[in-house]
Amino acid sequence: MSSRALRRLKGEQRAQADLNALKLADEDDRDDEVQMKSDKTPHKQKNISNIFELIGEADMDVNASDEEKAEGISDRQQEGGPLEKDTVKNEKSNKKKKKKKKKTPAESGRDDLSVGDEIDAFLETLEKKKGLSYQSTVNSASEHRPVLYVEHRNLNPETELKRYFGARAVLGDQRSKQRQRQLHRCTWMTVFKDTWPRFSRPGISMSLVESNDGIQHFTFEHNRDYQQVQFKFFDAVESMDPNNFVVLLQFNPYHIDSLLQLSDVCRMQEDQETARDLIERALYSFECAFHPVFSLTSGTCRLDFSRPENRAFYLVLFKHMLFLEKRGCPRTALEYCKLILSLDPDTDPLCMLLIFDFLCLRCREYTTLIRLYEEWEVHRNLSQLPNFSFSVGLSYYHLSQQEDISPVENQQLKQKSNVLLQNALIMFPGVLMPLLDLCTVQPDAAVSSHAFFGPSSQIRQPPALSELVSLYVGRCHSLWKEAEVMLWLEENVRNVLKRVDSHDPYVEDCQNKRKQRYQSAPRNIHRHVLMSEIKEATATLPLEVTTQPGMSFDPLPPLDSIASYIRPERENMEASNESTLSLFFRSLLPNFNLQRPEDRQEVARAGHELNQEVNRLMVAMRDMLANIQFREPQWEDNHDRDEEEWD
Repeated sequence: MSSRALRRLKGEQRAQADLNALKLADEDDRDDEVQMKSDKTPHKQKNISNIFELIGEADMDVNASDEEKAEGISDRQQEGGPLEKDTVKNEKSNKKKKKKKKKTPAESGRDDLSVGDEIDAFLETLEKKKGLSYQSTVNSASEHRPVLYVEHRNLNPETELKRYFGARAVLGDQRSKQRQRQLHRCTWMTVFKDTWPRFSRPGISMSLVESNDGIQHFTFEHNRDYQQVQFKFFDAVESMDPNNFVVLLQFNPYHIDSLLQLSDVCRMQEDQETARDLIERALYSFECAFHPVFSLTSGTCRLDFSRPENRAFYLVLFKHMLFLEKRGCPRTALEYCKLILSLDPDTDPLCMLLIFDFLCLRCREYTTLIRLYEEWEVHRNLSQLPNFSFSVGLSYYHLSQQEDISPVENQQLKQKSNVLLQNALIMFPGVLMPLLDLCTVQPDAAVSSHAFFGPSSQIRQPPALSELVSLYVGRCHSLWKEAEVMLWLEENVRNVLKRVDSHDPYVEDCQNKRKQRYQSAPRNIHRHVLMSEIKEATATLPLEVTTQPGMSFDPLPPLDSIASYIRPERENMEASNESTLSLFFRSLLPNFNLQRPEDRQEVARAGHELNQEVNRLMVAMRDMLANIQFREPQWEDNHDRDEEEWD
């Protein structure tokens, strides 16, 4: 039984006991007054389920009978009769209770009006406070919080899935299994699964490097055991055999780079579930190694991408974000995009700004995208990116289609969206035709035959701009397939053609900007294209990126990479030299000895000795070849021998 039910039961028993005591006292001492009270208050003897109702009714009865009791007592005093015991007791008990004064009809009416006015005023102020509190919460969420604010509950994809399908459909039988599972560390990004191996710290830790002006710089560190496992992983990579990663993970189930590499292998084999599970396991291993001061939501924690230990955390978050978006959780994916961007917003090593707009449009966070554009346009020039130029205009258009806005606001938003879309089409004319092609829309003859949007607009694009345009079209073309959006796009394309034919100076200005900019893309854009694996954008990568060898566990490492430890020379290389060249020389010259010293002087001395030994070997081989004489065999002239004896 709950505590609330116990309190209710005790209250009922206490009230019933008080009623019974009063009833017995009245029957024994005052028969006449008992008869009078029984006529006036018959409802006190019913079964009362709420003690608060009893208190309310008792007060009403006392107030109603105060005047009658006073009259009875005064009459008895005049007659000279003594007061009875129970009347004295009732009088003492009534003195302890609060008595109301009798008011005149005018005063009572005036007070009733004032009370009514006060209630109306209170309701009005309450409604105003509710409105102000709602507006304050909305404003605090949109203005007071940073644009890259990360919420813990939004990092869990189950939060978004419950919003769509309900908790019963998402959790299923997990509620009954939660009591039986073992206790593990509470984490925000992932939850330990029963199918995973038993977790033991793999040797990763996090340390605080420095703290300046409220910004804290952290870094991950590998202990000696983890470094040895990392060296074995490099050997497995060079073997080009995925089975070696499986063997390595059997002994080290939470090695980060092995989980990343094997996840890519499973994804190439179209085993998406296993690939996603391996990434979540790596993410859990990282989260268990967090520093106590490190915060995911503060936005003041930084990780240097030039360190290989930190790069693995970036890659795990990025791949986890892509899996969430494909799973149908764009709101959760947007939260991880904010998290990655907040780790290094200045350099943005994975160029998260190229996918930020797509995730905002997918989860209908239009105000977040517009706010980031307005705050960062001054110092980051986001309008130079094709994805922001088109997506911000599309966000304004979707806001104008909402039903809870006034007609004046609707007109302003629609006009703003038209201006932004026309400017985007003039600045990046090469976007239109590939976008319509992927949307399976046949353009109008006046548009396709015009020189501004024709094939020449795509040919004249600089290489870096072609890469950005292909990336945006390949990723965001599904957002333009709605019929209303296509009609809006068609209307603005016609207006752009009118501006081009009328020689608008803005058209020539944008043409000069395209010629001066976008000559070469930075390394983080190439890295983003490689990791996104969008075939339209991958085909536009330059040769210096596609020809150089790269690994999926560390794509395009930065040129200023900081290595905290160096991989030693492989021992099997020395064994191979010993088994081939060294053994051959030693078989000819027993005094030959091949060494691999580390110092430069010893290397030079060993090289000089090696040259001397090789020269001696060559001289010996020349002498041996010069002294070799071939003699013809001497056949005996025996004509009587039997020729068949050799048969």
